[in-house]
Amino acid sequence: MTSRQQNRPNPARRSEASRQAILTAAFDLVGEVGYARLSIEGIAARAGVGKQTIYRWWPSKGAVLFDALLTLAAQGSDDATGAADAALPDTGDLERDLKTVLRATVEELTDPRLDGMMRALSVEIITDPALAALYAERLDGPMRKLKLARLRSAQQAGQLPQDTDLDLAVDMLWGVLRTTWLDRSRPLTAEYADLLVRTALNGLRGPAHR
Repeated sequence: MTSRQQNRPNPARRSEASRQAILTAAFDLVGEVGYARLSIEGIAARAGVGKQTIYRWWPSKGAVLFDALLTLAAQGSDDATGAADAALPDTGDLERDLKTVLRATVEELTDPRLDGMMRALSVEIITDPALAALYAERLDGPMRKLKLARLRSAQQAGQLPQDTDLDLAVDMLWGVLRTTWLDRSRPLTAEYADLLVRTALNGLRGPAHR
């Protein structure tokens, strides 16, 4: 290898550096100016790249923010978003494990760094079919499989009735929590997460298991 070849910039490394700079810029800016005032132009300026560099990878600012959220989740797979190849805790105690997971979800939803961004993304997902499909493919779908797997394990262990609709059980637990967060209908606390788990499991198990 010649000295010229050794000194030549690595395109892949440069592209990854630009991508990370864009995600960081998007995350920082949305916290500073809010989603409504966030723009591709502003992200590009903060990241030190051209607009076309952003559009080469993402079709909208919503898609950029979604990737920023996934990047943050990958850096801390113990939080509620989690890595797609992770697993929910399974200690053999379903109630305790669900309380652990829902408490972590509460912590994420009430994190000031994430709250505004996740609310904005929720609105974008409703109005942008392409972003909704991306969300389902890369986050909601994989996470739902993990939730179903944990409930299925409990069902096989006799901790839930065999006729339990596990999809409905997921909706009862995480759907209620998400609606409470979106509507701001009551404070999200660890105590609320515990109450939600106890109430849902009481209903799912039926009188014989109470």
